[in-house]
Amino acid sequence: MSWPGGWSSNDGLSYINEEEEKKKMIKIIEGERLRERSVVESEWPASKIRSTFIQFFESKGHTYWPSSSVVPHEDPTLLFANAGMNQYKSIFLGTVEPSTPMAKLKRACNSQKCIRAGGKHNDLDDVGKDLYHHTFFEMLGNWSFGDYFKEEAIAWAWECLTKTFGLNPERIYATYFGGDELKAPGVPSDEETRQIWLKYLPSSRVLPFDAGDNFWEMGDSGPCGPCTEIHYDRIGNRDAAKLVNMDDPNVIEIWNNVFIQYNRDSSGLKSLPAQHVDTGMGFERLASILQNKMSNYDTDIFTPLFDEIQQLIGSNKLESYQGQIAPHEHAAIDMAYRVVTDHIRTLSFAIADGALPDKLGRGYVLRRVLRRAVWYAQRYLKAPKAFVYKLVPKLVQVMGQAYPELVKAQSTIEAVLLAEERDFNRTIDKGAKFFAKKADEIFAKQHKQETTSSMLSTKKLMFSGYDAFHLSGSLGFPLDLTQIMCEERGLEVDIQGYQEALDQEKAKNEEALRIKKAVKANMADLTMAAEQTNALATMYKVKKTLTEAKYVWHEELDAEIKAIYLGRGAGPKGDGFVDTIQADTAAGLILDKTSFYAEMGGQAADSGELIDCFKIDDVQIYGGYVVHLGTSTVPLKVNSKVTCAVDYDRRAKIAPNHTMTHVLNFALREVLLGGYSKDANENSCAQRGSDVDDLRLRFDFSWDKPLTQTQLCDIEKICCDQIDQALKVEAEEIPLAQALDIPSLRCMKGESYPDPVRVVAVGCDLNSLRKNTVNATTAAKYSIELCGGTHLRNTSDALSFVILDETGIAKGVRRIVAVTREKAKEALATAVHVREELATLEKNAINTTSESLSSVENHVKKVKDLIKDAVIPAADRILAREKLESIILGPIKKAQKSISEAKVAASATEFAKLAQLASATPENESHLFITRIDFGVDSKLWQKLHKQHLAKVVIFNNSFLVISATSDKFCIFAISADTDKIDASKLARHCAEAAGGGKGGGKPNSANFIVSNINCIDAAQKAAADFATCLSGITVHKLE
Repeated sequence: MSWPGGWSSNDGLSYINEEEEKKKMIKIIEGERLRERSVVESEWPASKIRSTFIQFFESKGHTYWPSSSVVPHEDPTLLFANAGMNQYKSIFLGTVEPSTPMAKLKRACNSQKCIRAGGKHNDLDDVGKDLYHHTFFEMLGNWSFGDYFKEEAIAWAWECLTKTFGLNPERIYATYFGGDELKAPGVPSDEETRQIWLKYLPSSRVLPFDAGDNFWEMGDSGPCGPCTEIHYDRIGNRDAAKLVNMDDPNVIEIWNNVFIQYNRDSSGLKSLPAQHVDTGMGFERLASILQNKMSNYDTDIFTPLFDEIQQLIGSNKLESYQGQIAPHEHAAIDMAYRVVTDHIRTLSFAIADGALPDKLGRGYVLRRVLRRAVWYAQRYLKAPKAFVYKLVPKLVQVMGQAYPELVKAQSTIEAVLLAEERDFNRTIDKGAKFFAKKADEIFAKQHKQETTSSMLSTKKLMFSGYDAFHLSGSLGFPLDLTQIMCEERGLEVDIQGYQEALDQEKAKNEEALRIKKAVKANMADLTMAAEQTNALATMYKVKKTLTEAKYVWHEELDAEIKAIYLGRGAGPKGDGFVDTIQADTAAGLILDKTSFYAEMGGQAADSGELIDCFKIDDVQIYGGYVVHLGTSTVPLKVNSKVTCAVDYDRRAKIAPNHTMTHVLNFALREVLLGGYSKDANENSCAQRGSDVDDLRLRFDFSWDKPLTQTQLCDIEKICCDQIDQALKVEAEEIPLAQALDIPSLRCMKGESYPDPVRVVAVGCDLNSLRKNTVNATTAAKYSIELCGGTHLRNTSDALSFVILDETGIAKGVRRIVAVTREKAKEALATAVHVREELATLEKNAINTTSESLSSVENHVKKVKDLIKDAVIPAADRILAREKLESIILGPIKKAQKSISEAKVAASATEFAKLAQLASATPENESHLFITRIDFGVDSKLWQKLHKQHLAKVVIFNNSFLVISATSDKFCIFAISADTDKIDASKLARHCAEAAGGGKGGGKPNSANFIVSNINCIDAAQKAAADFATCLSGITVHKLE
């Protein structure tokens, strides 16, 4: 019998049980593959595999849909895109915006960039230990959205593998869902899939599995369905059925076809009206098979990076990659090779798509990934510091053609990684010392116990989980690195203790977030998920909210309540929806249409009321449903007629902030990049986020250093000039493709835009842009962006513009906070006041005398606080700080030096008198001199005066306590010539404590303390005398 693909069914189905025969077979196959290496590698390089897959499905009527960003900017439930289906989730949920191009898709194919590090799907800790785990990988996929189903999906998968790629059909095994009453109760065995597979495979290679392997679910609720997996036996000539799904590295899953035919809600599973296909094939695994490699890491996807690592470190210092795992002697080095290579891929793609190492969320995951790579590189590969970033050019060379975003972002990736590596290198030594100290304490404790007991402990020594958490949270050492260090010292991390510390930290953060959200919604959680939007669409038949009226100003809108939402878990069905509410109830109302702007695109939501019945504090949108959040003032029910009344006075404060955010974006490009250029790096000076409300605007952008005072002034001037020019602000919906062709168009990276899309142009005629009658040079002079927000009609309505603050928020990301209208004018007026204060201070400083110095110093402190706290332009703040510094370093410092020199001269005279008095005392008696000489609180000056005058007479058993004061504090200096009778440290401390406490210390022969409360100086002097009277054999001299 022959099977599709031209292979005979008699090629061998015997199961090899003897281990020795298996080893022999592997050696034979590996030998054959070594001889065929050059032919195979040239036949199926990685780039050809990727393009062949896409071309195959394009020939089957699929649309090539580019990979989404690995950073899911619009999906807060994901840290990273971890599967090919992520970007199509809205199609599966039925919440896709109808006007977007994605809504028109029926069939799609691509190679999706994926990261599985952190979150539910996390392979980070396994990378390097074996030959197949990755944190970054590519997923080849094809999708059907309500079009074809199981028959075509399986047939095309078979054709693609056996005919297009030429895989041996005798090595292919298929699995299907065989039923699972425990995990998927009520779902029948997928016999349809089994029967289809029997057209291509014998029954012995069509295997049933439970829901754990062959039933896919997006989450606790939502679309789901059975799946069929395709497994491949690398060895061949045997029956490997028993090795399927057994984590055997030689019998691997390469392709999964998911048949989305159900929806799970609180009542169970229901069939979907539209059935979908979602498939994913591991690109790296397929490459290893086609290139006859026993490991993904041996393919041309990874080997160029291995070679680059060895070349950068030096072949005389580092052996080449050998593909070994533990317990082989080369395993540690090869593991490091795999870790570093995998991690540079993850880091580079994530940064190229807009993510950055940070303290929280995906940023923390990236920081952990980088530090793991740095540690393995330095520890096992003996790489120098600042090494990992040097691999970026080779990665760009290998993958830049398939993913041009890497090429565009190369300089940004290198800069971010270099800065992060330097930061970690500063903490490596600190972390290693902390670990060594704690480990030494553990062994010291064990040694002490063994010396006091005749029994030797055989119990494994545990490293504190809380200390491991401190290493992770405070010193940047991921848990797996701490575990490695423990293994090397014969220790084991207390994972339970670590988890307890982690849970405590998480609970603290989650509680704070819960309280914050609950307070915002009057203690009710009114957020929605897929369950609610799906229920609105399918169960309650509610149409998505019409929102065209949100761009209309100063008009009321009649509407109708279509749904009332009290929060997840509420209502008779547990989905949150009810038919009626009483007065004073916190709820979310879904209307048939609205004039309220929902929070999106960085703009705050409108507020207002449904006249005489509902106060609206917030407005959110979920899958096209606009939810008006607030409190009822009267009883309400579904189908009630209401009238929308937006607080347009508040919106009138938001609009100028939003419009001027666009102008600011334009001004940044002008000042930092010299204007628009189609060849410019899109990651340089690119928008990274914005937040606009009625109080201020906030704009985040990629830039690797602080802006100078000149740059801030130039940016501010461009913004103010556009206000003064009274430029018209136009907004219009046009086809997305036409919009993207507009010269100098700016749009937010990672955003998904509808089609048609709204274009906002400041100062440029949209009609001319649409007709392509405006050339690129002219268009580049104006702000043109895709935006769905509410805007001014003329820039003059912004009145004024001021940048209040410019600061870094992450590596390579800066943040500007600015204001418009009255708040901008207030900031400018305050800046005038600051300049006047500085002028007054400068005038007084020039005429400073010893009598006025204290007053001038107080004035300096007052002005310094004013500059710090005043709401003024950022550029003015920089200038004010520079001016204050020049005053302090100029006339004030000159006056302080002159006065200090006079004081020192006077103090020297006083010290000389004190020394003369002490020298007159009998040598065989002990004396203590207590006095006040004001020479400041400089300990170095004290040492100088003491050495010049008092040191010679201390030998005569003379001790001294000298108190010296400035305008606001004083210092207690003590010297003892006879420490058996007078402890200088105790004496000085006693005086300081009597004065309310101070900072300092010392030894029995010398000590000093600074006390910040000048009003307590008399108490310190009295305490010194009281202390001395309690000493025997001491003559006390209290000098006035």
